[in-house]
Amino acid sequence: MSQGMTFPVDPIVTSVIQHRLLAIVEGMGEAMLRTSYSQILNSSRDFSTAICDLDGRLIAQAEHVPIHVGALPFAAKSMTEFFAGNIHQGDVFLLNDPYHGGNHLPDLTAFVPVFEGGNGDGRLRFWSINRAHQSDIGGATHGAYNAAATDIWQEGIRITPLRLYDRGEVRRDLLEMIVTNVRHPRDFRGDLAAMIGSTHVGERRMLALAAEFDWPTTNAAIEAVLDGAERQTGAEIARWKDGVYHGEAMLDDDGRGNDDIHIRATVTKRGSDLVIDLSDSHEQVASFVNSSYPNMYSAVVVALSYLIDPNTPKNDGTFRPLTIIAKPGTVVWANPGAPVTLATNHCAQEILEAIIKALAPACPDRAMAGWGRRFRIAIQGKDPRSDKPFIWHFFQARPGGGASPAGDGWPGAGEWQAAGGIKFGSLEVTEVRFPLFFRRHEFRPDSGGEGKFRGGPGGIAEVVVETAEPAVGNTAGDGVRYGACGILGGTDGAPHRYTLYSEGQPRRPIKTKEVGLTIRPNDVLVLESGGGGGWGNPAKRDPEAVEHDVENEFVTAAKVAPPPPASRVPPSPRNAGRGPG
Repeated sequence: MSQGMTFPVDPIVTSVIQHRLLAIVEGMGEAMLRTSYSQILNSSRDFSTAICDLDGRLIAQAEHVPIHVGALPFAAKSMTEFFAGNIHQGDVFLLNDPYHGGNHLPDLTAFVPVFEGGNGDGRLRFWSINRAHQSDIGGATHGAYNAAATDIWQEGIRITPLRLYDRGEVRRDLLEMIVTNVRHPRDFRGDLAAMIGSTHVGERRMLALAAEFDWPTTNAAIEAVLDGAERQTGAEIARWKDGVYHGEAMLDDDGRGNDDIHIRATVTKRGSDLVIDLSDSHEQVASFVNSSYPNMYSAVVVALSYLIDPNTPKNDGTFRPLTIIAKPGTVVWANPGAPVTLATNHCAQEILEAIIKALAPACPDRAMAGWGRRFRIAIQGKDPRSDKPFIWHFFQARPGGGASPAGDGWPGAGEWQAAGGIKFGSLEVTEVRFPLFFRRHEFRPDSGGEGKFRGGPGGIAEVVVETAEPAVGNTAGDGVRYGACGILGGTDGAPHRYTLYSEGQPRRPIKTKEVGLTIRPNDVLVLESGGGGGWGNPAKRDPEAVEHDVENEFVTAAKVAPPPPASRVPPSPRNAGRGPG
């Protein structure tokens, strides 16, 4: 819905304002990157910035973490509705609750209102927003990913729409209450200050934009940008083949002994419109792989974003051709109160996988193969060098990206729902900040799926935990049974293989969903991530590309050599492990 009457704007002015909006949200991200405290933010970049209007329409977003952005409009609308008529210049608001527009509890969101007058005496126009993943948000386990959780209250503190600053004055009682509920208050305070500073950057630059072009022109140009994105998306969808398509993706398990949690998408494509029906998905489970509606919606729009022209701006207009059908009580739309912390990765990745699998026959020149799945481990312990506690989140050895019609998948690019937006931190900086030593950090040969274009290889990290007393790990992820999907004839990428080596003990495969993993001093973690899926028939791969793969050790010579007679070589167990090299 447009904010008031609009009028035609010169196309050049519209283009300038469109690019200024992008510069604003990117500038917010740069401020966040340079001022945040935690490595998960200032190195791995697990945050997103955006501008939304009061109706919750996405006006502009920086290309940070895709899964964040589709849910932000729900959060903006929740904030507008909750504080309707009681929003002032200098206010700052917070939210993280997934059932009010959050993705999951670790993703805290800060909002600053943008008023037309700049002095709080004009019309409220926009929200300047920063969503950032906190290294801890309370709850039963460090790092918030609680594989044992049976409800959301076991995952961390829930922040429904909350005013943290009132007309420029911090509400110290509320701030202290939140800080008391997290394990690392110093880092949390610093990260929160960085988030708020980032949103104020957005506020100032939106005011500067309107001062330069005036508010009527700015608003009219924004409407033109949204309408233009709708036309571009519709025109791309119209190129695809009409029909009804089906796709399915599987999660390994729910961590409760139930295997093969299915996500099913039925996609109806007619003209320039898409109807995506997820109602045949698995019923909601008693673990954190469930998703709230905003997170599910975000996964759907991420899938669409990956299929359209990358130059099309991603905003409210982009997603207008979509109709989403889903069923409450399913894993993709859990009833309020269900645990959902893993949902930003799983089942979000499986939602977009099912949709892209379904649409691949309709738009083979747009569909990419699956990216490696997320399997993180968080370690809580005490650093013997400083005698201070630490929480380390594993972001190294990223899985491989999926192949596409454009070429091979990116090595170590990360997971599909992040599409390279989350980085791994510097090993040297990590070793300075945490009692860890990286013996190896390299690409994992033969992990990418085969195809005309090969999936990107995953990684191998061999990490020595140099604590003086036992540490505790918990894990959250998927993909030790199901690797990244191949597409249009390509094969799947290799699944993950995480192993703990402890002196005097047999090697221990690490599960994707467990808490209370004891990690003794000088234990070794060998963490091998999955590769991306392959695209197209492997027989059509360029022989020179195969030679290049072998030369760069993405693929071993044994992998591409003709197999010897079966009678001469006994079969090897799939994914046989090996000790630290």
